[in-house]
Amino acid sequence: MKTRKTYSFALWTAFAITVFTFFILLTAQFISNYSIPYLFLLIAVLFNFIFSFILIQYRLEKLIYKRIKKIYDSVSVLDNSDLNKTPITSDIEGLSREVKKFAEVKQKQITKLNMRESYRRDYLGNISHELKTPLFTVQGYLLILMDGALNDKKIGKKYLERANKGVERLISIVKDLDLISKMEAADLKLNKQPFNILELVQDVFDLLEMKAKMRGISLYFNKHYSYPIMVIGDVEKIEQVLTNLIVNSIKYGKKNGTTIVSLEKTDKNKILVKVTDNGEGIEEKYHSRLFERFYRVDQSRSREQGGSGLGLSIVKHIVEAHNEEIFLKSNVGEGSEFSFTIEQVEQFII
Repeated sequence: MKTRKTYSFALWTAFAITVFTFFILLTAQFISNYSIPYLFLLIAVLFNFIFSFILIQYRLEKLIYKRIKKIYDSVSVLDNSDLNKTPITSDIEGLSREVKKFAEVKQKQITKLNMRESYRRDYLGNISHELKTPLFTVQGYLLILMDGALNDKKIGKKYLERANKGVERLISIVKDLDLISKMEAADLKLNKQPFNILELVQDVFDLLEMKAKMRGISLYFNKHYSYPIMVIGDVEKIEQVLTNLIVNSIKYGKKNGTTIVSLEKTDKNKILVKVTDNGEGIEEKYHSRLFERFYRVDQSRSREQGGSGLGLSIVKHIVEAHNEEIFLKSNVGEGSEFSFTIEQVEQFII
């Protein structure tokens, strides 16, 4: 049986002290010509070894404990109770591994906190910009009206309409932020029920038909579906997902292009809903941040297109609230494909 590594230092040190003491006693016996009984000598050596081992091990553990406690006390993120749960050891290599492991964990926590802080700064900057633009617009028109433009009915009406658009944009941003906050707080209640997703997509097509025609974009299914495709989910929320994705495809798709919706059955009793356009596409380096609040690839063009800047973030939250996944495939010059899964209700033919 191998000696525990935690005691090896104390054992070898006690052994060295015992050997040294044994030779001192023999030397003293030889010089003084005084004969010490071998049994007494053996017992003395044995007790010397045991005493040395216990004393060294105890003092070593005390020393290490004090040093480690100072480290724990100096790190504010640790609780002193953590130290009591950790056995003190004289195995320096093992201790080094533990310290290294601790340092790696704390480094990851620091990196995550830095990322959150960076995200917080970006988020506050974005939201202030999004709110500032319509607020200044509304304020500007109201000041002009107060300066006398209200007396001219034609100009007054025009400026009031523009101010109203700014207010509507503010309301849209606030509503979207409220929706996302509820989702993140798990306060969003889903009213799941079976529905025909083909009908829902067609309803969204009808709703956005005029918006699509303004850019010459045609809205299509990828093929003719002969049978209903029944899925289960919150109809209103899934409609919002489809609306946001299709609106994005209209905004950023190629003029006189197409937006195609396709539905595929997967292996896990799911339906994969795809919204594909033939627009400019998105560089891969932007993919990971595309679903963040207010994140825009092209800031100037995006603001010209309007919207709250929260559409894709809302899409992601709604899909994840259904315990489903959302995907993105896009290459520059080849268009974009956003897709998400939804639970299938019953067997059908596509």
